[in-house]
Amino acid sequence: MGTGQFSIDARLGTLLSMGPSLLASSALQGPSVEPMSVIADTSSRALQAHYTISEVAALTGLSAHTLRWYERIGLMPHVDRSHTGQRRFTERDLTWLAFVGKLRLTGMPVADMVRYAELVRAGEHTHPERRELLETTRRDVLARIAELQDTLAVLDHKIGFYAHNGTTCGEGTS
Repeated sequence: MGTGQFSIDARLGTLLSMGPSLLASSALQGPSVEPMSVIADTSSRALQAHYTISEVAALTGLSAHTLRWYERIGLMPHVDRSHTGQRRFTERDLTWLAFVGKLRLTGMPVADMVRYAELVRAGEHTHPERRELLETTRRDVLARIAELQDTLAVLDHKIGFYAHNGTTCGEGTS
């Protein structure tokens, strides 16, 4: 994991402790002193006012193509442009991308992520629908965790078998 990813994950952790709705709304809605003032963990790099697409790609591990695609499908808010047309990402954009990365890890379908982004942009009156999307995803994650715990128990059993029986494989299921 690169240094940039660590700093993004650290900022995301701070924001997640305040609640996912606050994180998402702070990332997509207009300027706000309260939520963004929490993002102070920049020990691994200096804060910049704007980042190029290649800098964001290096910080997040996402390709420039993926970043452009996120913007095209509506998963990213409007990204400011320089006078020459070059994308100028902000700390707010980095925070949003960290959140999207966590949503990706949950297995949330891209269409649901885009829907969530649209709801955030639509305003606070969409909190109930956003919460439902996140709660559904949370239930899915918990089900996956249970499946993985069952799988881990099987692996532990097999490892224990081989630890006690050496290299002989007397089991019918190997």
